[in-house]
Amino acid sequence: MASARHRTGATSKAEAITELMLEVAQCFFRIRALGQKTGLITSWGGGAFGFMRSLALLGPLTVPQIAQMRPTSRQRMQRLADELAAEGLVGFIDNPKHRRSKLVQLTPQGDARYRELNARLFSVASTMGIALRESDIRKTREIVRHLSDDVKARAERLPRSAQKFLDTPVVRAVRRAERVRGRPPA
Repeated sequence: MASARHRTGATSKAEAITELMLEVAQCFFRIRALGQKTGLITSWGGGAFGFMRSLALLGPLTVPQIAQMRPTSRQRMQRLADELAAEGLVGFIDNPKHRRSKLVQLTPQGDARYRELNARLFSVASTMGIALRESDIRKTREIVRHLSDDVKARAERLPRSAQKFLDTPVVRAVRRAERVRGRPPA
């Protein structure tokens, strides 16, 4: 009898985690739509803000370093760096630790654009969640971060051929939500 109750508890927890992941995915899509309407997601896509945020917080980085922080390819990050450079928002500088791998850094124009986007995000965020307590918001953030870290660890333990099965809308949404939060994935 106890084992039946235990299974029910495990099933209930699995259902709750599933519902949470689906809710996070739905929230991500709503965040993306809001970002598009407010201009936080630009013609380059949502990755530009996260890319610039990483440089603003961490200083100059190589494209491979930026790519390692995200569930994306180095080639995608190189294209984004090139697009941002064409707009004058980032520049490439010599890397004293590696002759061929340049460092990417924000230009003064890129820093101003990042600060503008960050202020716009803060402005939108300051009008949301009126009925929520800050402590509840922070606890939820920690729960979502823990779940995201668990998903990432599980994906990394899988052989490359099996990882394609984790490339689902829910998993992608959790990853995107992490980038939208502006936290470079660990």
